[in-house]
Amino acid sequence: MKISTKGRYGLRALMDMAINAEKECITIKTISERQNISERYLEQIFSLLRKGGIIVGRKGAQGGYNLVKKQSEITIGEILKVLEGENIFIDVNSNEENELEDFMNKNLWNNINNLIEDYLETITLEDLVKDYNKSTENIIYYI
Repeated sequence: MKISTKGRYGLRALMDMAINAEKECITIKTISERQNISERYLEQIFSLLRKGGIIVGRKGAQGGYNLVKKQSEITIGEILKVLEGENIFIDVNSNEENELEDFMNKNLWNNINNLIEDYLETITLEDLVKDYNKSTENIIYYI
């Protein structure tokens, strides 16, 4: 039960976009510099996000990426499914020949997967951005 760096970095990059984009495109280079993530790795992640309908790219001098939908319409579950695939938590082998393992798959592991998926579908990108902004509003920087 582990989310890969692809899922974690992809979510972090989308958070960066959501926090910093105000109707303008954000480049991979900008996100890479702010988040200290390899540009090449972000290109692979953004390719999946584009194919999954989460972001849209625009070419040209003013090019970059934008979210396809409002932040409030994109769930964390949707993002992770695009980046990690359907079974991102516990891989359940439905062709198991062991009776006890088959029972555990149906009655434990599937239920855990469903609970996690249901929970992630209740959290939107907007929710995370709001929580992040609340957590950073009381930080005072001294020079």
